[in-house]
Amino acid sequence: MSPSATYNAEFDHASAISREWLITNGIGGYASSTVIGENSRKYHGLLIASANPPVDRRVLLSSLDEEIMIGDEIYRLANHRYPNTLYPSGFEYLDRFSASPLPTFEYSIRNIRIIKTIFMIYGQNTTVVKYKLFNPDDEDIVFRIFPLVTNRNYHHLGKAGHINFGKIFYPKEIQIGTADCDLQLQSNMHYRHKPYWNYSVEYDIERERGEAYQEDLYNPGYFEKQIQGPSSELYVVASDSILKSKDIDQEFVNSRYQKELLRQKSLQVHDNLKGDFTQKLVNAADSFIVKRSSTSSRSIIAGYHWFADWGRDAMIALPGLTLVTGRFNDAKEILKTFSENCSGGLIPNRFSDDGISPPDYNTVDASLWFIHSLGRYYSYTKDVAFVGEMWKTVVSIIRNYSEGTLYGIRMDEDGLIEHDGQLTWMDVKIGDMEITPRAGKACEINALWYNALCTAIRLGKILGENTKQYQKIAQLAESNFTDTFWNQTDLCLYDCVSVNEDMSITKDAAVRPNQIFAVSLPYTMLNHEKKMMIVEKVKEDLLTPYGLRSLSPKDSRYNGRYRGDRDCRDHAYHNGTVWPWLLGPFITAHVKVNNRSPLGREYCRQLLVNFEAHLDEVGIGTISEVFDGDSPHRPGGCISQAWSVAEILRAYVEDVNV
Repeated sequence: MSPSATYNAEFDHASAISREWLITNGIGGYASSTVIGENSRKYHGLLIASANPPVDRRVLLSSLDEEIMIGDEIYRLANHRYPNTLYPSGFEYLDRFSASPLPTFEYSIRNIRIIKTIFMIYGQNTTVVKYKLFNPDDEDIVFRIFPLVTNRNYHHLGKAGHINFGKIFYPKEIQIGTADCDLQLQSNMHYRHKPYWNYSVEYDIERERGEAYQEDLYNPGYFEKQIQGPSSELYVVASDSILKSKDIDQEFVNSRYQKELLRQKSLQVHDNLKGDFTQKLVNAADSFIVKRSSTSSRSIIAGYHWFADWGRDAMIALPGLTLVTGRFNDAKEILKTFSENCSGGLIPNRFSDDGISPPDYNTVDASLWFIHSLGRYYSYTKDVAFVGEMWKTVVSIIRNYSEGTLYGIRMDEDGLIEHDGQLTWMDVKIGDMEITPRAGKACEINALWYNALCTAIRLGKILGENTKQYQKIAQLAESNFTDTFWNQTDLCLYDCVSVNEDMSITKDAAVRPNQIFAVSLPYTMLNHEKKMMIVEKVKEDLLTPYGLRSLSPKDSRYNGRYRGDRDCRDHAYHNGTVWPWLLGPFITAHVKVNNRSPLGREYCRQLLVNFEAHLDEVGIGTISEVFDGDSPHRPGGCISQAWSVAEILRAYVEDVNV
């Protein structure tokens, strides 16, 4: 189904609610729903405001339920799921939905057409819904809009009686809120106060995920307009700010709409990003780059709908989101954000969802990815001055990793890095149980360590810094890496090497994708023959049409279906689930070992073609977080993941389309 697919009463409802649109505002807020406007997640809504950008996100406006009265007949355009029923069924009147350039719904009722377009004002928690009504027969029409509101953290659900709304009403405006956050609704229609609660609204996807899935939504009243003439333009503006009524009119709505269209068009500025596929990815990339109020700088949202900004995700995604798209100032600000929050040589694993609690630093790889991204930034920009600003952070990371820092992160006498458990990207725990235990020396951490050292040597020389100590450590790590990690039996790398209490050594022979970084990173320690063996092993055991499996299907721990409740999903998360972002380093590695040959690049181009159809399957115009390991590789997790988009875009531009 394409984003402009035509709908009628015969279409597959279950398929429609699995296809979702998303628009964002550059500060962590967003609006999102399905292609028929039925909210199927607790994370859906027309205004999810970021109270402390880019976090502390609250659902304020769940939906606008439209109805049109023609003569004595009432036609309702909304769609809601209640226990054992769907009411109303407004999708029966939906002719067309398009996600590009902005979510647009086209309805037909008798001879009347209604076009609804949704957009957000960039940099504000403000959503605008604009309507065009065409009434060629000049029928007697009354158009009404019923706002369904709540005021809750987007991870939770609201119940009547748990939320007490204060209200102020004006002829064309309502201000409604709680102690946490206010919502203002303005329209060029007349407001009529008639409050009621919608009880037990259900969200099908939350039920499927084993999460709470019922809530109550409050309707304070409705906006109403008697339509005269062959056409009319109407709007509702929803915001968490108090907007002056005199500033909101049809001209304001149309000008802000045009401004957002121009902003999106301005993203498409580079010749190497031409084409429908890359243009969609560039637009998706824009949604992740946000302003962080606590630093007055930029950061990267890891994924929609529920992730905040994570250090590891941000550093992995940075090249694809900002460098190949030419957003160098954003790259600088993102690097600066995490540099300013570096502590003990560790950049934050994640910032808190509430925006108040201190960051978490429980990651071993994020800081190494930081140095990698700084190196890639220099390769693109040759910005020596900014590298100089970041140099203290680079020095702090290498010194703390060498001497030892939090969470058992330290350099062993062999020059390799060891660490406590659950600090790599495979970090899931259920209670105290580690689902993918990797304490010790992980193969990709040491590949990243060597790459960071070599990157620091390169940047240090440019800055005129003494890097002799880094050279010694890099040589030591290189001399011990192969002996430590090479698995001669399977002709690939051991995933993790650990020392037991009795001082015996355990080498985990699980075939996982982590070893691909020992080939894909700019600086690597293996000879060409071993790199080719790794690429071949990963291709044989892990490659799927949508990325790399996190564990070989030949392993007894393999779980190929990412679904069910949270515990079921967590067991599969890194034990077979496919990750699209890993296709990026695989393509880089494959192109590298094949000496960037046209045949090798064409093979990788075909791998990326699989995502063209996916861009219209789940999150329209974007790429999902994960897929099932088993065919047909059903998508799951976040509908839009930063490193998924970033690595597919980066690989396409840097490795395939050069």
